[in-house]
Amino acid sequence: MFFIHGYAISDKIFREITKIHPTPGTEDKMVKASQTKKRVGVLIGGSGLIGGTLAHYFKTRTPDEIEIRAPSSKKLSIRNSQDIKAYLKRVQPDFVINAAMAALDSDAQLAFEVNYLGTVNMARACCALGIPYIHLSSASTLPSGENLTEDDHLPLSPDLSNYAKSKLMSERTLRYMGANQGLDYTVIRLAVVYGEHDHKIQGFHRLFFTVADESMPCLFTKKGVAHSFTNANKLPHFVHHVVDHREEFSGETYHFVDPIPVELDDLILTIKSYLELNTPREIYVPYPVIKAGKYFLERLAKFLNWFGITVWLPPELMFLEYFYQSQTLACDKLQESSFVDPCPNETIYTVLPKLVIYYLTRWGHLNLITTFNEEFFGSNELEEDFRFNPRDLLNSIHVDSTTPFKDVLDEQSSSECHR
Repeated sequence: MFFIHGYAISDKIFREITKIHPTPGTEDKMVKASQTKKRVGVLIGGSGLIGGTLAHYFKTRTPDEIEIRAPSSKKLSIRNSQDIKAYLKRVQPDFVINAAMAALDSDAQLAFEVNYLGTVNMARACCALGIPYIHLSSASTLPSGENLTEDDHLPLSPDLSNYAKSKLMSERTLRYMGANQGLDYTVIRLAVVYGEHDHKIQGFHRLFFTVADESMPCLFTKKGVAHSFTNANKLPHFVHHVVDHREEFSGETYHFVDPIPVELDDLILTIKSYLELNTPREIYVPYPVIKAGKYFLERLAKFLNWFGITVWLPPELMFLEYFYQSQTLACDKLQESSFVDPCPNETIYTVLPKLVIYYLTRWGHLNLITTFNEEFFGSNELEEDFRFNPRDLLNSIHVDSTTPFKDVLDEQSSSECHR
C-alpha cells in the first residue's frame, strides 16, 4: 500500500501496470531514412493533448524521416487566411495535420472561425500546394446509437452545439472539396480520448478528475450505456501510416477507436476501486434529476455574476445527455485497412493504472485535488526542507551547490582551445 497525494493505491495497480506493453519501435520505418529526402509536415494545434502527442511522436520517432513544424498561434493563426497562406508558402510542407479546435464552450464566432473557417482555409491552401491534408474530427458529428459507421452523421440544424455544428460543417466541406476541387484529404474521427499530458482536464480526464476529487456522490449514468474510446498514444502511428499511404486513405473518413466499447458505470467504478474511495456509490441518478440540477447551477452562476463572483461550469456539461445514451463507433473500416495496431491489447483499462499515477501526481502538485493526505509515495528530503526549513535549505545550497557546472566549463574550455 502506498499513497499519492492522499489516495491509498492498492498493490493491484502495480500488477496491472506491468501488463502495459511499451509502444513498439519504428525501426523498420526508418530503414529508408538515409535514402529518401526528409519530408516536412505542419501540425496545427500542437499544444493540446492530441497535437502534443503527435508532435512528440514525430520529433522522437521519425527525426530522420519527417521534420514536423508545430507553429504557435502567434506564428500562424488558423483564424487568419493570410497567416495560413504566408506560412505554408514559406515552409513548403509535404503534408498538413490539423488538430486545432476551439474550446467546447466557445461562442458561435470563435467556433465558426477556428473549427470551420480555419479548416476550410487550410484545406484551400493544401489544395493549391497539392499536398495531403489530415483533419482530426470528433464523434460529436454523430448521433447516439451503436455501431455507427463512417457514413453516419447528425443532420445539420441550428439546434446543434457550436462545437458539433462547426465540426460537422468542416467534414461536409472537406468532402465537397475532395469531389469538386481535387483535395487530397483524410478525416479521422475520434471518440472519448484518453492519454497522458492533458493539461486542460477535459473529456475522459474530466470524468476521472470528478471521481478523484470525490465530487460525484452517485453514478450520473444508467446501466448499459457504452461509449467508444480513443487511445491518444496509438493515434500518431495511424496518422504516420495515413501520410505514407495516400493512395489508400485519400478522400476517406475513418473512426479511430478501440474495438471494444466501454460501459461508463463499469469504468467509473473501476476508477473508484483503484483509488479506494467510498464514492461514487452504486446508485444510478435518473437523467431528469441531473438535467434539473444542471439548470439550477446555470441559473445560480448567472445570479452570482450580479455580485461580481465568476462561477465556471465545466463545458462537458453540454454532453451530459450522452452519459445516458450509448454512442459506439464501428471500426471495421480501420481494421480492414493496411494499418496494423501497434498495441492491440492496450485499452483504457490496461493503461488506467498508469493514468492514475500520472494524474494524481500532477493534480496534487497543482493543488487541484481537495482531498489531501500527508503521506506520499516515496520521500524527498529537499521538498521537506523547502516546506519547513527554507532558510536552512537556502544557506546549504549557497554553500554547496552554486559553483558552475564543471563538465560544462571543461567543454567550454575545450571548444575555445580548438578555436
